[in-house]
Amino acid sequence: MTFSIVGRCEKTGQLGIAISSSSIAVGARCPWLRAGVGAVATQNVTLPALGPQILDLLAGKQLAPAEALKQALDANEWSEFRQVTVVDAKGRTAFFSGKEALGTYHAVAGNQCVAAGNMLSGKHVIEAMPAAFANAEGHLADRLLAAMNAAIAAGGEAGPVHSAALKIVSDLTWPLVDLRVDWADEDPIGKLGELWTAYEPQMNDYVTRALNPAAAPSYGVPGDE
Repeated sequence: MTFSIVGRCEKTGQLGIAISSSSIAVGARCPWLRAGVGAVATQNVTLPALGPQILDLLAGKQLAPAEALKQALDANEWSEFRQVTVVDAKGRTAFFSGKEALGTYHAVAGNQCVAAGNMLSGKHVIEAMPAAFANAEGHLADRLLAAMNAAIAAGGEAGPVHSAALKIVSDLTWPLVDLRVDWADEDPIGKLGELWTAYEPQMNDYVTRALNPAAAPSYGVPGDE
């Protein structure tokens, strides 16, 4: 039902997640990030609480991703139904796929990234993602989306994909990027890419607006904020 990639940009330190699902509004339940701490994707019969719990363990106890993931899973029931991936602010990774994960499932760690999915057309779908992430150029968002498109090109899910999300944190207390396609009959990943193309030229201006409104540009539309 879901495939995703969590990743860190080694140049900027930004952390991000790109994710898609056959279910509605995957971005509301599955991607969890905290600036300077890490990124967690919770999927496959999702327990959203795992995201904040793992981030708390990474931040508060300063655990390595593998130990934070283990402690969070041990503290909750039904772990055999969960699939979770983690990357921390140092680029260290961890992942878990329970034995009750749906259909064909797989997870692969790459350089400062982890790709995972379930209900896949084949394990090769996930194996294509870390290389695409590593070889892509541009902003972290471009690299995450390249990995998602590589998964689609390799066959994607066994069924149709209907929602997608892209979320990135930098050194701010709020997300630098938080884009979602909550439902689309066709090609939500493509529509997510279109949203990113429209948002990228304005992204830094919204940061300027927040930090120094006097220096911020206006787009001259009613209700512009």
